[in-house]
Amino acid sequence: MDRASPVPLYFQLARQLEQAIEDGALTPGSLLGNEIELAARLGLSRPTVRQAIRSLVDKGLLVRRRGVGTQVVHTGVTRPLELSSLYDDMAAAGLHPGTRVLHNARAQAPPEVTAALGLPETAQVAVVHRLRLSRGEPVAYLCNYLPGDLLELPTGALESSGLYALMRRHGITLHSAQQSVGARAGTAEECDLLGEPAGAALLTVRRISYDDRGRPVEYGAHVYRASRYAFEFRLLVRG
Repeated sequence: MDRASPVPLYFQLARQLEQAIEDGALTPGSLLGNEIELAARLGLSRPTVRQAIRSLVDKGLLVRRRGVGTQVVHTGVTRPLELSSLYDDMAAAGLHPGTRVLHNARAQAPPEVTAALGLPETAQVAVVHRLRLSRGEPVAYLCNYLPGDLLELPTGALESSGLYALMRRHGITLHSAQQSVGARAGTAEECDLLGEPAGAALLTVRRISYDDRGRPVEYGAHVYRASRYAFEFRLLVRG
């Protein structure tokens, strides 16, 4: 702690704890002890420690448990709003992404999908449902649809890599996407897969991705745990 800094001590402590959680030095389930123990260990006042902990509890990174102390809950995922895969973003952030492929087959696409991909109504598409994990914790339930003749999608490859990385390896160059972000109560199946209570609020994303020839190559319908995930925007003033 830099006591000569104009930055408040509680903020310095909160940032150091948050960085330790993001880096994996403090893993989910780690105990920090109670406020009195922490204050004594760090040489800080109890109100300073309490304020730092409260700020991380409000962010969903810590939880107070009676008779136990303060415990790390999870590492959240903050994702920049750009055309990239969740797998690649998590790997770059050191969040140890994992994947469970729940469904991987060819099927006739629903009308919403064929319209988005510019395909005939009777077209067969690749349908892939995956559960994305961070350090073993579910973060997102991803449903993707691709033109059936675009590329092969082996289940093993989908479990060890991101979808966009597979597309790049097959010579598909992604150029742009049309995306909408929303929120709704999760279905029973979604909440069960994501480890959320029934009816929990989930973030939703619908995305149509295009290659460098302007061809729609992917339609995604994804849901994310609001308690584990956030989008990051950069806003500019229009002159």
